[in-house]
Amino acid sequence: MASTVPAVLADDVPTNVTAQIRNATQPKSSSTVVCYSPMMITANGIWQGVNPLEFSLPLFILQVAVIVVTTRFLVLLLKPFRQPRVIAEILAGVVLGPSLMGQMGFWSTMVFPQRSLLTLETVAHLGLLYFLFLVGLEMDLDVIRRSGKKALFVAVAGMALPFCIGIATSFIFRHQVSRNVHQTSFLLFLGVALSVTAFPVLARILAEIKLLNTELGRIAMSAAIVNDMCAWILLALAIAISEVNNTALSSLWVLLAGVVFVLFCLYVVRPVIWWLIRRIPEGEGVSDMQVSLILTGVMLAGVCTDAIGIHSVFGAFVYGLVIPSGPLGVALIEKLEDFVTGLLLPLFFAISGLRTNVSKIRDPITVGLLVLVFIMASFAKVMGTIIIAALYNMPFREGIALGFLMNTRGLVEMIVLNIGRDKEVLDDESFAVMVLVSVAMTTLVTPVVMGVHRPSRRLVGYRRRNLQRIRHDSELRMLACVHTTRNVPSVLSLLELSNPTKRSPIFIYALHLVELTGRASNMLAAAAASASKQSRSSSSSTLPPVTEHIFNAFENYERHTGGVSIQTLAAVSPYQSMHDDVSVLAEDKHVSLIVVPFHKQQTVDGGMEPINQSIRGFNESLLSTSPCSVAILVDRGLSAAAARMTAEHHVALFFFGGPDDREALAYAWRMVEHPGVNLTVVRFVPPDYRVRSFSNTSYRSAASDTDSRAIAIDAEGKTELQMDEDYLGKFRARNHGNETITYFDRVVANSEETVAAIRSMDTSLHELYIVGRRPGESGSPMTASLEEWMDCPELGPIGDMLASSDFSMTVSVLVVQQYVVAATPADATIAPAGNVDPVRQYVSNANQRPSATYRSAASSTGQNNRWSGGTVGF
Repeated sequence: MASTVPAVLADDVPTNVTAQIRNATQPKSSSTVVCYSPMMITANGIWQGVNPLEFSLPLFILQVAVIVVTTRFLVLLLKPFRQPRVIAEILAGVVLGPSLMGQMGFWSTMVFPQRSLLTLETVAHLGLLYFLFLVGLEMDLDVIRRSGKKALFVAVAGMALPFCIGIATSFIFRHQVSRNVHQTSFLLFLGVALSVTAFPVLARILAEIKLLNTELGRIAMSAAIVNDMCAWILLALAIAISEVNNTALSSLWVLLAGVVFVLFCLYVVRPVIWWLIRRIPEGEGVSDMQVSLILTGVMLAGVCTDAIGIHSVFGAFVYGLVIPSGPLGVALIEKLEDFVTGLLLPLFFAISGLRTNVSKIRDPITVGLLVLVFIMASFAKVMGTIIIAALYNMPFREGIALGFLMNTRGLVEMIVLNIGRDKEVLDDESFAVMVLVSVAMTTLVTPVVMGVHRPSRRLVGYRRRNLQRIRHDSELRMLACVHTTRNVPSVLSLLELSNPTKRSPIFIYALHLVELTGRASNMLAAAAASASKQSRSSSSSTLPPVTEHIFNAFENYERHTGGVSIQTLAAVSPYQSMHDDVSVLAEDKHVSLIVVPFHKQQTVDGGMEPINQSIRGFNESLLSTSPCSVAILVDRGLSAAAARMTAEHHVALFFFGGPDDREALAYAWRMVEHPGVNLTVVRFVPPDYRVRSFSNTSYRSAASDTDSRAIAIDAEGKTELQMDEDYLGKFRARNHGNETITYFDRVVANSEETVAAIRSMDTSLHELYIVGRRPGESGSPMTASLEEWMDCPELGPIGDMLASSDFSMTVSVLVVQQYVVAATPADATIAPAGNVDPVRQYVSNANQRPSATYRSAASSTGQNNRWSGGTVGF
């Protein structure tokens, strides 16, 4: 139980502890000191009439739960506004503190009583210690070397100008803003707080607004790393010389001891860590013993710097900085990050909020001048960044966006402000104002950058948006997307079947899709993958294990296969907007085909189980917004080693007609050139096909007139049936005498006969089925019943049936959707189709794609399907 003692005992307690206790909550009598009983840890139960909240452990557990739940609620509340999580964490502390909830007597005496804050603050600082260790691990010093002088000058200008202007402005108004504290120390801490840039917060903002892999994002990240390191050096200096009662000699000893500690970490600790890494057997991970030793070193580093006289988080940060990037760093981040950032770090922000008492803000002159100082410093940082950007011929808008990005505040500033408050160089009023203004500044960063930075879209149309438009023996540009290492073998098998040769080369963009979760580990994937192969191999920076395995597999395939050129990339994005990244990349690289894996994988018994439903949403969104053709690969044995090593490969194409089936035939045509591929073309036709094959009836493709992606009439006014006949005739004429191609015609009157015809084929013979996503005419009896029972509409009726668990266990499926040039009826009547300006056509398509909806084959006939109203909105 807490008890109070007379004020005369206050002299027996260290001054700083007394100050911390007095400042932790609302002001009580200045003549009391709270004492703690070490025996009151766990309760004996409510049935004995004991209140559990009188004991430290139950109370601490309740406080952690309240803080985490409040933080998560505010994260969800601010998510639509695309605000970083640090804003929610700081606001959660303010809400739970004396500014709001603390005004209720029950809350301040039962949930966050004065006696409990020592335990809460101790655990919060332990979490802060490990989080700063993770921040040091995240920082790749090679990024500074790769970024060059531009990022260095941006960092220096973005730090020196606000530091100088902040100190100058504060000095002018020193009698108003620093009346109750030591003025020199106040100016120094205020200058550091005004000049810092929060590197962890900035990384997450850049990833959220899709600038992480852009030139602007790379400059901002590199400058933030330099800024962060300079901020820690300045903070160490500020702490050393800010002790009011210190002599000059003691401050000098603190600085010298800090330099010795940094040198010890660089030249003793780092070689020891390298020795540990070299002892890890090849192919094995980091052992638990090694992880335990390294994590113990974090606490030892914190103890050393705390004993020196610098804050303990400085030691943890330097210790994390000297650990080499690579598998060890990624493994440590994976093990620690969720627990530290999800559970322990919110406690520190809650402590900051509990210390932020808005009711202490009473003097409007002091508040106004502090806000003015903050605005002047922020303006100086923006102006300094704009000047450097102008010197390097960067656009003015990018300079403004970079300046606001460098104004990102967060954890580092909170640490500076808390240390300044503990050292009694910031009073309660200054502390509260600075916390609130920092939150307001960081809140502005995302909307301002999104409003100012508008990358110009290159309106350069390219004609090779589908396979039918290019020759089967010309260069093919593909974008192969993979989510996990399991997707890689099947994609490589498909590439091998595509017959890459020097005469018909294939250029592959291998894209590893990483979900943005706010974790630092997938930030590393994007940062490392954005570098070229040469810079990755020449630097000590190493990719995360999954990304590295994927990249190595594609690069090994490139080395051992002729006619293939592969560029490996990584995209970090939320699944809800990942299709936008893929579409923009495909357009920038002039890709003709995007290959994505199916969201289900095969089980041991041959069934199909979903991996991640978010992947399904990504596939559906990509189908509706893609700037080129898309193929979904259902792996049911194509990735097996036996299938890849066999000399002969058997592929079957099911042709019903329409743009998608012609695109599937165009892809199969490229495969035929492979000496080991045997192709079976099965054409399904209705009983009255010959009667109406060349009549201008309503026989259309599944792409209805409402589909902004497709048009049914080509330049010569041909119907879809005529275009099918022309393309099939061309294919057969060019491959006349090729014994590896077999043709079949199947006359089917309804869906039951279609299923029976496909089931009658020898499934043990074929490795791959190729089908169009929307086969034949809209509402055709050949597929109408299948459309009504589709489980996965993104595969279409035939693809959905072939990929179902009860159909076949051994045959993989490739479902192809063709990108067909769209045109409005007005355009078709005004100008001859043969004279359409490709750039104007491209602009028209670009304007239509964001609002495009995708309709299933049954939508134009009013039949029910699994998509509400026949439309999926993304």
